[in-house]
Amino acid sequence: MKKLSARRRHPLAAVVVLLLALAATGGLYAAFAPAGTAQADETSQSLAIDEGKKLYSVGCASCHGTGGQGTSDGPSLVGVGSAAVDFQVGTGRMPAQQPGAQVPKKKVIYSQAEIDQLAAYVASLGAGPITPTEKQYDSAGADIAKGGDLFRTNCAQCHNFTGEGGALTNGKFAPSLEGVDAKHIYEAMQVGPQNMPSFPDTTMPEKNKQDIIAYIKTVNGDNSASQGGLKLGGLGPVSEGLFGWIFGLGALVAVAIWVAAHTAKAKKS
Repeated sequence: MKKLSARRRHPLAAVVVLLLALAATGGLYAAFAPAGTAQADETSQSLAIDEGKKLYSVGCASCHGTGGQGTSDGPSLVGVGSAAVDFQVGTGRMPAQQPGAQVPKKKVIYSQAEIDQLAAYVASLGAGPITPTEKQYDSAGADIAKGGDLFRTNCAQCHNFTGEGGALTNGKFAPSLEGVDAKHIYEAMQVGPQNMPSFPDTTMPEKNKQDIIAYIKTVNGDNSASQGGLKLGGLGPVSEGLFGWIFGLGALVAVAIWVAAHTAKAKKS
């Protein structure tokens, strides 16, 4: 006991105890920590980029260049980010069938896994907007009224008050937003595809984007205010009043003419 007590008083005893504690801690961490997680994620990302490059070489390089630098037939993809790829390819706009004033939405030819691989490759060419998570574009509990104000201020000039779409100049158009997936609406606001301006989070925060998505889903959903009749493009009382004036008044005039003609025949007889 005296020898043990003497060793405890040794000047290096505290250092030895600290080293032993550190060694024990390091051993436990090495034994139980998921050491391979980060490495596995890097390997998975690297594989996705490699597969995406193969897909890109077949379906995209002819227009956008072998390294995404762009050509006379397609813009540069350096810095557009994964969100732009997910939107363009996920809505079938890319690969484009033919050049034109605007590339329309069409049937999607890639699976979501392949789209993710393409997005990973293009994202590796330069930093850009990242594909949003489900939490980011989930509009549950969003402020629909505020979304309507934001939409009418920033979007209605092209997309109409209820997202019906409309014609622009030189053969371009703002597409209808009816039935568009919430993720693609969010991505469109992020990247500003084709003629649309972009609204990054510094300009329009994530919460505001969710409000706009909630508004679009409300006015174009099954419970929209137009149920029970034609919404006539969602233009409001102008188009509805014109419809009533032409067809309603026209019908009354026709009835009046028919009554007058039959009244005249009755008098003659």
